Amino acid sequence: MPELPEVEMVKRTITPHITGATVVEAQVLWPGSLVNMTPALLRDRLVGARFITAHRRGKYLGLALAGDAYLVVHLRMTGRLTARPLKSTQERHLRMLITMDNGIALHFVDQRKFGRIYWAADRDEFLRIAQVGPEPLADEFTPQALAAALGGTKMKVKSCLLDQRRIAGIGNIYADESLFRAGIHPERSAGSLNEGEIFRLWQAIRTSLANAIEHGGTTVRDYVDGDGSSGDNQRFLLVYGRAGSSCTNCTGILQRIKVAGRGTVFCPRCQK
Repeated sequence: MPELPEVEMVKRTITPHITGATVVEAQVLWPGSLVNMTPALLRDRLVGARFITAHRRGKYLGLALAGDAYLVVHLRMTGRLTARPLKSTQERHLRMLITMDNGIALHFVDQRKFGRIYWAADRDEFLRIAQVGPEPLADEFTPQALAAALGGTKMKVKSCLLDQRRIAGIGNIYADESLFRAGIHPERSAGSLNEGEIFRLWQAIRTSLANAIEHGGTTVRDYVDGDGSSGDNQRFLLVYGRAGSSCTNCTGILQRIKVAGRGTVFCPRCQK
């Protein structure tokens, strides 16, 4: 599933293609992608509307329109949103196609059909749809904010990191990467972390996410940015997907367990 860095890259790369463009046509090829509207209603609202910019909240992408409305996209597991020339070959698993007056079309492709598209009348509704915790790269996300998100619970720390209501945008990849950087075992009780461990984890979260954005996101299988380009961060992962390999910090071997039903890779020596 695309996580914060991947959705951020889609936002950054798609924004130049949509800014100032007016919608000419909107086709929904699989109505199941739509949450709070019908294909006909989506077409009525979009055709003639002008895109202003794009915003991200956690893993949600909000395409802002003149008049304060938003087209909200949640890519989920296999969703892709790309901007392509109108004459491009139609892709397999295309679920929605939005053509614009600048010669560009937005392609929403989703092989597994888990992705969802919402309509928000204004920014407040966009934020209600994307009901998530604090943004981990925002200035407001301090070590104290992380402590508040993790404190008072016996939940495993990785489970807390995956809980979008506590912290926005972190999924399986960056939970594993952050916990490894911080030297914290993924099954530790979140409420048992001391001040020093909280600070290390805060630094690790921000470093892992910022590095991933710098490298264009992580492409394990499906992710591409708004231009259709794969990310490069998979070459720099420290633990995710590397079970059985040597730890980059010590001579130990990375192990894989399940936490919160998710495959989890860690170093038993560095993350005791």
